[in-house]
Amino acid sequence: MADDPAWERLDRRAFLAGGVYTALPTAGAALITGYWLAVGSTVGTALAWVLPAFVVITAAGAASGEWMWRVTSYRVDADRFHVHTGTIWRKRLALRRERIRSVDLTADPVLRVLGAVTVRVGTGEKAGAEGTVTLWPVRRASAEALRATLLAHAARPDADGGADPADGSLARFDRGWIRFAPLSFLTPALGAAAGGGTLQVAEWFGMQQRVFDVVGSWFGLAPVLLVALVLGVALLLVGGVATLALWVETWWNHTLDRQADGTLQVRRGLLTTRSITLEESRLRGLEVVEPLAARLAGGARVDAVATGLTTDDEDKTESRTLLPTAPKELADQVAAKVLREPAPPTSAPLTAHPEAARGRRLRWALGTVLVTEAIVLALGALLTPVLLHVAWISALVLFPVAVVLANDAYRALGHTFTGAYPAGYLVARSGTVRRATVALQRRGIVGWTVRQSWFQRRAGLVTVVATTAAGTGAYAVRDAAEADGLALADAAVPGLLRPFLIGADAEPEVTPLS
Repeated sequence: MADDPAWERLDRRAFLAGGVYTALPTAGAALITGYWLAVGSTVGTALAWVLPAFVVITAAGAASGEWMWRVTSYRVDADRFHVHTGTIWRKRLALRRERIRSVDLTADPVLRVLGAVTVRVGTGEKAGAEGTVTLWPVRRASAEALRATLLAHAARPDADGGADPADGSLARFDRGWIRFAPLSFLTPALGAAAGGGTLQVAEWFGMQQRVFDVVGSWFGLAPVLLVALVLGVALLLVGGVATLALWVETWWNHTLDRQADGTLQVRRGLLTTRSITLEESRLRGLEVVEPLAARLAGGARVDAVATGLTTDDEDKTESRTLLPTAPKELADQVAAKVLREPAPPTSAPLTAHPEAARGRRLRWALGTVLVTEAIVLALGALLTPVLLHVAWISALVLFPVAVVLANDAYRALGHTFTGAYPAGYLVARSGTVRRATVALQRRGIVGWTVRQSWFQRRAGLVTVVATTAAGTGAYAVRDAAEADGLALADAAVPGLLRPFLIGADAEPEVTPLS
């Protein structure tokens, strides 16, 4: 690389992108405003008011894009990535290349037409502390070249230019995955939002009672609960359609590839495309996540457990997702390919936890329902007898559901570890509404936290938490037998926990999987 590389600029058509971004929403507002003005006067008067405002706002957006092009420049030298921007407050940023963890490319419909992208360079630090550098817009060819240059340090040290059999495609989009899209917590959330918005609009026009009367008339003099049931089903359908549309926009044409430069690359999106890059050297394991509804349909997704992932709240979960919800068998296969293992650690047989762990989950579940019902009964006694009927009806449903979920959560518990240190993985599973199986590299564990409440001590249980610099930072083996949990922690990373154990000279009885 040259000692003094030339400074690069953004796409010269930044002014055009800025103008389009402001023109599209402004056009909608202008049409509505112009219509109302024309109703009260003439079309000529409406145009005289609307057109100048539309032109000025669009021109301001174009000027903003032109300004970005003029004041922003960047270059890459042997050690650093330099970005200069601003005029009155001039910002000069220099990131050491070895600190760069990700280079993601995003293109919405406007940028796709222009052949440009938004480049986000991440260091894995917290937002507001040089965590992410954004360049908008950059020609796609220039952006791809910039990504390859910035991530050149991620190349495998043993790469000699030859093809690795493990490189290439790890997963490709299958339209059959769409069936899992509505099986998300977003479905009732979006349905409730749609229902709330509809009722609010109806209230503005004094038609809220009319809506209930119309639905009630479909069943004659139907009781309120039946009307509520019908509306609930309708809102779930609306929420399902909305969730499906959101999923298609986010995950359409998904691909997962391993590149020869030592990176994993995820591409996805229908209208707005995204290309996310993860250095394989930063991977510390994987998490196979099975949300309850998707699990009942046989689905699971694969999340990366890696250092240096963005800590911004925006798109935080999707940035670490390597495979969207797909058949569980495929998720395990992809996990094995990503980890370069012959068999997926996430499907390894697990050591079951004691019956006392079941009792803890039953008590928590039933206690939660009891507290909820007590609150409803108290409100019913103070406010309206209707809530008293709601309490006993909901109790008939919630108590059996709580027992089922508690037993399901107990059956999910399990742990083991594979291979001989420093190779192999700690594998732990827990959860029911969100069942997660994590396979964490044993060499990636930097510490242990042992938790034991008074109730756990009485039951002979313990929770051991593996601390790591990747993913969420901590992964727990919950409510294991005290001896098993401590032996697991001691054997998973030899010598790390042993100085703190009583009778440390005794060898642990945990046997790794072959």
